[in-house]
Amino acid sequence: MELQPGREAVVRVAVATLWTAPEAVRPIDQPALATRADIPAWVSGMDTDQLVGDCVLSQLLLGERVLISELRPDGWARVVAVEQPAAKLDPRGYPGWLPADQLAPVDPAVTGGTLVVDATVTGLRAAPNGPVVLPGVVVGTRLVPAGPPRDGWQPVHVPGQPAPLWLPDGQLTAAPAEPPSAADVLAVAQRLLHVVYVWGGLSAYGIDCSGLVHLAWRRFGVLLPRDADDQAQATTPLPLGAERPGDLYFFARPGRKIHHIGIVTAVPGDHENRRMLHACYRRRRVVEELLPADRTATLVGVHRV
Repeated sequence: MELQPGREAVVRVAVATLWTAPEAVRPIDQPALATRADIPAWVSGMDTDQLVGDCVLSQLLLGERVLISELRPDGWARVVAVEQPAAKLDPRGYPGWLPADQLAPVDPAVTGGTLVVDATVTGLRAAPNGPVVLPGVVVGTRLVPAGPPRDGWQPVHVPGQPAPLWLPDGQLTAAPAEPPSAADVLAVAQRLLHVVYVWGGLSAYGIDCSGLVHLAWRRFGVLLPRDADDQAQATTPLPLGAERPGDLYFFARPGRKIHHIGIVTAVPGDHENRRMLHACYRRRRVVEELLPADRTATLVGVHRV
């Protein structure tokens, strides 16, 4: 099978980066473009300004589906990330560009992952306790079982890999059949505390504010939109003061669209005690904090998923 425009494909690297255009990438981005994308090296190689470059749109996880709309001779694929809703951009999903060699054709025999990675970061191995073949796999990645567990290890099918790879049983969980509790989602988001802020990031190596929310809910099979303003449209508004941990704070400047989102971490006794977990652009980290005065001034709503 080959990649073809008009057909779906799946991501074959641990984390693939979705770009605005092939021409927008920078020399510093080479580790993220490789056939074996090295996201830790990419993130650690950027300075604070490069972390927020506007050439990155989002990131996709191993096994995530895309619809290919164009294949260029120079090795780039224009795609729609169908598992990342983006209604204002494309009703099918988030559009952007990926290196085509980070994709694999869909194999109907190994689609529909029923296992979810619950480790914050892990590596897929050639055999139980064997060498790592695919490092950097992150929480929320869906995988397809390739047979029964053996000695505490689970074999899984992996796009682009000729043989099953292995993970410890304890790093996987069954894909949930019921909606999660807000506490469960918040617990996943809290595991990403101190992760570096990367514009468009969607992994445990680098993440942005809406990516943190998207990934935490995605771990439980809930596909919220990718961007903060779309996330506001897809969730239920509450009166300020009715929030509880796991709800969402939204922020906007007067007359502007929503630009920031955070996850409520405390039930406020009054408006001065609001706290949230969020990927903070200014501090370039995921932080949990009391809302500063400038955040309180731009707080426009609290919503519930």
